Amino acid sequence: MDTRIDIEFNSGAQLPMYAIPELARMAEDHGFDCAWGGEANNKDPTVMLAAIAATTKRLKIGSAIYHILGRTPATLALQAVGFDELSQGRFLLGIGSSNQTIAKWHGVPFDHPLGRVKEYLEIVRLAMQGEKLNFDGKFFSASRFKIAFKPSGRKIPIYLAAFGPKMSRLAGSHTDGVLINMADPAQIRRIVGEVHSGAREAGEDPESREIICKVRCSVAENYGQAREALSGVLTYYALADYYRDLLSRMGFGSEVEAMRDAWRSSGFQAARALITDRLFNGLPLIAATSVEEVRSGIKPYFEAGATRVILPYVASSGDVVGEMKRFISSWT
Repeated sequence: MDTRIDIEFNSGAQLPMYAIPELARMAEDHGFDCAWGGEANNKDPTVMLAAIAATTKRLKIGSAIYHILGRTPATLALQAVGFDELSQGRFLLGIGSSNQTIAKWHGVPFDHPLGRVKEYLEIVRLAMQGEKLNFDGKFFSASRFKIAFKPSGRKIPIYLAAFGPKMSRLAGSHTDGVLINMADPAQIRRIVGEVHSGAREAGEDPESREIICKVRCSVAENYGQAREALSGVLTYYALADYYRDLLSRMGFGSEVEAMRDAWRSSGFQAARALITDRLFNGLPLIAATSVEEVRSGIKPYFEAGATRVILPYVASSGDVVGEMKRFISSWT
């Protein structure tokens, strides 16, 4: 399977929405294959992806990810079919089970993630095909819903966010691939194995599954400036309950707990000051002084089995739009 390099525009909610269409056209002209948008409390990906779809011709658009707690399966199916129609077949649908923090934001329960995801996927897939829904599951139900127009008939690719073995196998058995966030190459290799196992269990070709991972990057005049920009992102993940657990499973438990202790006693910047070289260098973060260094830095992820690498760019200066333009225009 070919390897592809993609971009993400709303990482950290840095970019103003009005700049997105021009940046997307630049990304299309400079060889990026897809522009992704994630969903949390950042700039809304639906608004952003619609703007990209309407102002580009070849660039794919993808959700990385929509979490299942933010909308009903029927609503997501309508959005996905609408995106696919607007983009004329360029939409990639990424979804995920979410986490305890986002569940609290929305005031909804977070339990039985595997079971919830399975039911959600089934409803979304049926609805996108234009079928009338009469689904009564343990976690979701949808009765007498049917899209009021004829979908294009294109099979919209679905990707599932996963890190643990069970969710990774589910991605392999029930979707077209996996979306991975904050995993080093060693973890990528493990997840690839689980995804392929899931595909084989479903009687599918393992090599047909896409392995998509995010590698955040920043390009500045010197390494320290780029590292400082990315350290803010790293601190956020270390302090978030769900990612704390993931980072601990990757062998960074002592560093993460020290950062959390400092945060509780002295705040965010105190935690940020405790980032070690071991922690920073062990995560998918590339502090660089040139685009060539970014290209070199993502090679281990492709070698580990990734078929797509998403580059969420993190600005190191106040000129966020100008810096993003320079990064994109330097890519080819």
